[in-house]
Amino acid sequence: MPRTTVPSHSPTPGVGSTTSPAPGTGSPSARPARSSPAPDTSPAGGKATKPAAGIPLAWTVDSQIWALGCSHDYVIDKPPAQVPPPPAEQDAGPWATAQGAVHGRETDVEISVQGRTSTAVVLTALRVRVVGRAAPTPGTAYAMDQGCGGSLSRRYFAVDLDKDRPVAHSVAGNDAGTPIPAVSLPYRVSSTDPEVLLVTARTESCACDWYLELDWSSQGRTGTVRIDDRGRPFRTSGIKGLPRYWYGSEDGERRWVPTGD
Repeated sequence: MPRTTVPSHSPTPGVGSTTSPAPGTGSPSARPARSSPAPDTSPAGGKATKPAAGIPLAWTVDSQIWALGCSHDYVIDKPPAQVPPPPAEQDAGPWATAQGAVHGRETDVEISVQGRTSTAVVLTALRVRVVGRAAPTPGTAYAMDQGCGGSLSRRYFAVDLDKDRPVAHSVAGNDAGTPIPAVSLPYRVSSTDPEVLLVTARTESCACDWYLELDWSSQGRTGTVRIDDRGRPFRTSGIKGLPRYWYGSEDGERRWVPTGD
């Protein structure tokens, strides 16, 4: 039975979101749609790359997801006076890149997957690969809490990066107050039946570099796609013991103020 392994498709480093290639298009854009996967656009340099042949599914990846659209921490090696106000969630990628920010305590990765045709593709496994462990990133933790919104209907997975062999466990979720039960792989996708997976990876004790592998099967063929941060592993760092700030009012002025944690 033939097996195809697909690496990450964008050479651009940084923190943000990625998109899988579609037939006849170039490399992924830096910011895909947040709903179902979409065809890619050409990269900034205009250099086209050939998509991997025969891959029956398309996917997008966004690592700038905040819990309920509001709750997230970044570790930044700058004093509060040098850090601009927190962005809206949809602007988090450029903001985090400009500040040299690292995800603090947890990283939420949203993966939208659908088949390229009406033929079913079965998602058979989701694996975690930790490729680096170091002491937590030094700096200050900045909380993005600005008032929470609603959530999307997703399949939820939890990863404890502090384990020697982290595993993505399916967990129960919530959609605007409606519980979503935990349902383990496999899932079926097609061009008309997408899935949205949300992987929450947490750590207390390390700065961990990691990526995901998603296995698929369709019409007697199998393969694996790598889910990462535009060619680099995701990075998540513990914040225990770091000073922590949120953006609030002090003496009638809006600024970064200590959380008191």
